[in-house]
Amino acid sequence: MRVIHDEGSRPIKLWTEDIEDGALQQLKNIAKLPFIHKSGVAAMPDVHWGIGATVGSVIATHRAIIPAAVGVDIGCGMNAVRTSLVASDLPDSLAELRHDIECSIPLGPGGRHQRHDILEAHFKRLPQGTPRWGRSLLSGVANDKGLEKASAQLGTLGSGNHFIEVCLDESQQVWVMLHSGSRGTGNIIGRQFIEQAKVLMEKYYITLPDKDLAYFPANTQDFEDYIEAVSWCQDYALENRKVMLELILSSMRHRLPPFELTNEAINCHHNYVERENHGGENVWVTRKGAIRAREGDLGIIPGSMGQRSYIVRGLGSPESYCSCSHGAGRRMGRKEAIRRFTVADLEAQTQGVECRKDAAVLDEIPASYKNIDEVMANQADLVEVLHTLKQVLCVKGA
Repeated sequence: MRVIHDEGSRPIKLWTEDIEDGALQQLKNIAKLPFIHKSGVAAMPDVHWGIGATVGSVIATHRAIIPAAVGVDIGCGMNAVRTSLVASDLPDSLAELRHDIECSIPLGPGGRHQRHDILEAHFKRLPQGTPRWGRSLLSGVANDKGLEKASAQLGTLGSGNHFIEVCLDESQQVWVMLHSGSRGTGNIIGRQFIEQAKVLMEKYYITLPDKDLAYFPANTQDFEDYIEAVSWCQDYALENRKVMLELILSSMRHRLPPFELTNEAINCHHNYVERENHGGENVWVTRKGAIRAREGDLGIIPGSMGQRSYIVRGLGSPESYCSCSHGAGRRMGRKEAIRRFTVADLEAQTQGVECRKDAAVLDEIPASYKNIDEVMANQADLVEVLHTLKQVLCVKGA
């Protein structure tokens, strides 16, 4: 870890030397805000530029929250479970299993379930309570029509870097792992509150180093509405991953020998905000592309679809607000990846993995991500590795 001290700012703690200028400037902008905790801002080893706040950052605040630091994929995170299956239980070709999973789980940015019985069942699984913030702020999202859309997208993957994988660990045990968040509902809610915070800054003539760092002060109705909304979305994201895992396991039971689940199951956010105590003070901790890693916490740190992934246990480092990275982190933007690489490159880098190998997923080519082993080496003081996973099947939501 290295620490950057700028006059008039809180310290910035970095667990990497590999950070682009734009991301470093974002961290400096955040460190200047008056409500940042005295311990400063923590930047994980997968850190890279994001909108407003850096992806791979941990931000502890007093009496204020920055909606753009949470982002629009509220509650995005990972789910993983180990099965009793071993590598020899898998067929030589996993193409049919991939097809089954892709048919049972809607993919892509607008993916949704259509069957009436599924919609009715999923509606009952939505987080409890009628969201007060919906009636006043988000007509069409939290009213009946909006909740119907949320139930239709419960158990759907989304797009971009969201994925479903079947993996083998160091003992050739079969794992299921997936990555997704709060889907379209969280996106709409996140964008609404980000814009509302910007309007609030203009109203009170508050000047910021970046307009996307607009915030809600505590003890205001805006703040309370946002806390209620973001909590609902985080619960929704957890349930979304639970539903998907059920659908994946159902597909596997159809294609593979009978199996059981072991007691190692993890469901964790990496885009969220939560009330925590650090250094004896109660603060709001925003993790944008970071997972909680208190002592004993289990977590998931995935590589790209051609790299290893890791199941870890937190070491409870106070310097990082008990956090660690959420993955490898992008080395380049999606447009640059498409410009630099070809489908042939994608085929070579995903050799041995049953997955799509076409232009639609070229922006997710492994070479567009940082080296996951370097990322893990840089955070040896934050987590210990329990299992090393290598995917044999990957479903992308492009």
